[in-house]
Amino acid sequence: MILEAAKSHTAAFLVVGDPFGATTHTDLVLRAKQEGIETKVIHNASIMNAVAACGLQLYTFGQAVSIVFFTETWRPDSFYNKIKVNRDAGFHTLCLLDIKVKEQSMENLCRGRKIYEPPRYMTINTCIDQLLEVEEKLQEKAYTEDTKCFGLARVGHDDQVIISGTMKELQTVDFGGPLHAFVICGEMHFLEEEYFALYHV
Repeated sequence: MILEAAKSHTAAFLVVGDPFGATTHTDLVLRAKQEGIETKVIHNASIMNAVAACGLQLYTFGQAVSIVFFTETWRPDSFYNKIKVNRDAGFHTLCLLDIKVKEQSMENLCRGRKIYEPPRYMTINTCIDQLLEVEEKLQEKAYTEDTKCFGLARVGHDDQVIISGTMKELQTVDFGGPLHAFVICGEMHFLEEEYFALYHV
């Protein structure tokens, strides 16, 4: 739809974070170029680089993972192996927490009703609960409740919160409103250890 409009008019597509932070947006640029549509990208701040506010050095991060809300029938654990690979290599892991906005219930979707559920934003607490549930199930020691982590909320805002601790310590901390992000630490440089001590719960 946006590509059709862009063939004859100036069109803009606004996103949260950096446009190339999601494969959907990368695909959009690729398809525009294939159709001869000129594109201009204006980059934006993103948690992918703003996470460095916690004191961990960006080049010591491995692959980022997405943690989605579990349901009664769907409890994906595909993130687990990526975290394990990162930690085995000594890298930190940025966990991107699920956002449910403009989602329909299965019933409304099946009945064709355009009724949307209230927005939901995963908290650090829910993320930790789910991570520990998966570790208990798989038991490959990718992490434990004693693994050092950082919880970040509303990064870049005046009321941003950064707290470090073990998973167990952070599990009950109230980080306030969204958006939240979570980092599972790998091996830490002494400066990173100082930041961990600075923000410790």
